Amino acid sequence: MIAETGQLALALALALALVQAVLPLAGAARGDRRWMAAGHWMAWGVLLFLATAYACLTTAFVQYDFSVAYVAQHANLALPLHYRVTAVWGGHEGSLLLWVLILALWTVAVSHFSRSLPRTMVARIIAVLGAVTVGFLAFMIFTSNPFDRLIPAPLDGRDLNPLLQDPGMIFHPPLLYMGYVGFSVTFAFAIAALLNGRLDAAWARWSRPWAAVAWAFLTLGIALGSWWAYYELGWGGWWFWDPVENASLMPWLTGTALIHSLAVTDKRGGFRVWTLMLAIVTFGLTLLGAFLVRSGVITSVHAFATDPERGTFILAFLVLSMGLALALYTWRAPRVGPGPAFGYLSRESGLLANNLLLAVATLTVLLGTLYPLAMDALGGGRISVGPPYFEAVFTPVMLPLLVLMGLGPLLRWKLHAPGELARAIAGIVVAAGVIGGLWPLALGAWSPLTALSTVIASFILLAIALDLHGRLRPATPGWIGLRRRLKGLKPHYLGMHLAHAGVAVFLIGVAMVSTYEVERDVRLAPGDEVTVAGYTFTFLGTHERVGSNFLADTGRVTVTRDGQAIARLHPEKRHYPSQSMPMTQAALDRGLFRDLYVSLGDPLDDGAWVVRVYYKPYMTWLWGGCLFLTLGALLAATDRRYRLVRAPRTRPARPAGALRPGEASC
Repeated sequence: MIAETGQLALALALALALVQAVLPLAGAARGDRRWMAAGHWMAWGVLLFLATAYACLTTAFVQYDFSVAYVAQHANLALPLHYRVTAVWGGHEGSLLLWVLILALWTVAVSHFSRSLPRTMVARIIAVLGAVTVGFLAFMIFTSNPFDRLIPAPLDGRDLNPLLQDPGMIFHPPLLYMGYVGFSVTFAFAIAALLNGRLDAAWARWSRPWAAVAWAFLTLGIALGSWWAYYELGWGGWWFWDPVENASLMPWLTGTALIHSLAVTDKRGGFRVWTLMLAIVTFGLTLLGAFLVRSGVITSVHAFATDPERGTFILAFLVLSMGLALALYTWRAPRVGPGPAFGYLSRESGLLANNLLLAVATLTVLLGTLYPLAMDALGGGRISVGPPYFEAVFTPVMLPLLVLMGLGPLLRWKLHAPGELARAIAGIVVAAGVIGGLWPLALGAWSPLTALSTVIASFILLAIALDLHGRLRPATPGWIGLRRRLKGLKPHYLGMHLAHAGVAVFLIGVAMVSTYEVERDVRLAPGDEVTVAGYTFTFLGTHERVGSNFLADTGRVTVTRDGQAIARLHPEKRHYPSQSMPMTQAALDRGLFRDLYVSLGDPLDDGAWVVRVYYKPYMTWLWGGCLFLTLGALLAATDRRYRLVRAPRTRPARPAGALRPGEASC
């Protein structure tokens, strides 16, 4: 009865979602408060039924109910409990259920935290989210039902993909989906504004926290996936330009542009038409990502093997939703008047350049991702577009964007005198050049690209310090004046700088590991050693270990430097009998300035193994930068002004270094 209960819950959720998509919208058109209020309760009902369905599927996994086809495909009797729980989202059908459940959570959150906003606006937002929910629920029920029965039930299942039997996979999909689905909210705000005809700064201000939170989750989800690939796949890479990775990167790029464009619309009333388009496009790219992952058109360790019917359905959903949204945009957007004028050197112009560069970066990734698919569909054969293309076209776009990121907060709104700006930044430009230029020499070799990257990162960090110094310099001397200034620093301002600092830290990590990592593939017998970057790795052999559902050859490697013991590492080569699939489990010794990384390759004669050894400098900075980005976005989203119906009174912008606290650009 568990599967039937889950099936019934899905059907009831679909029925309520249909009501949620229609009734509040009609209520907003008629001015009927009861109909508009019904959307709130419909959203709660959809969440309740989807949570029930999710609980039913989880119970089926926990109880080894192999009469449910999805359970039989992704679990077996040897699978540990914690992986049976996470196996719920280990395949296409269950991950889609998690997607829709998260969408329902976002809808309820919007309904709860938007009570101070105009009723008609909230009603239209809830209705749009209801329509999106209907699309995904219909996709799941009619093409990807997780509760389909398997009769007769097998005695044992196939087991969860060994790649997914890892702690990183416990958190990566939910966080990634929180980001993907979160941009449905900004899409709903944009469509509601178009339907409402209210295209002023208010809708942008209300959208900003939702965009920031969705972007934060997407950032963390991408980072966790990269971290998982780094240690799980056994060859030390952290980004492969895989089509599914690109599918998550594209909405991240346009989401970044959206966050900055919303700031201009909120603060100055500009970029309104462009901001609406970004909200629509970002949502469309999340649907495109779902299509790439679930249609079977690509081969990837991240993709689900599915049938063409599913791809056709989600492609139709993508075309229909984008077609309707763009038709509404075409009808309403021309009514929006031009925004306020601004000079060629101003905060607005900096953010406009930021948006254009992010759009170009997105297009380069989109082209490299879809071109092989288009060639295959047109009979040109299967081709692949690899890292050389992306690195050649993506890096030149991102470097000037990073310079703008450091410069942007120092610019004034509307117009900034060139001479004044030059005097303000001259000191930090020189300091950044010296620090960034000499930093690579400390690692023993000088690389132009690494030096350029560290110069830019140093400039970003010094620009943040300059801006903070200007804001914290009290008009009233002493502790009292400083305390007043500290209290005046708003969450959105602090979050902006924390996120920008995260980009600088991330950039340093990427530049250092790309230039100075050392890799050795060697044959090691017990007692043999190899020296990499001054560290001596001694291989002591392997021993067999029996896991819960696998057999492993566990290596023993000691690491020393100048005779001092550094670490003991235990890389593994695992074998999962249920799927006859070997897996590499790398061993790492992490440090603030370097990772030591060892993985086992193939066994050789006389107890020898092929062993891969890496020295990876500054990898922790890469992950730390992602964490700062996430925390900065979440901190910015807590600003109370985003939940106000009316914007607070604004004052004219002041010169860089003398702005009042809280008058940040983002």
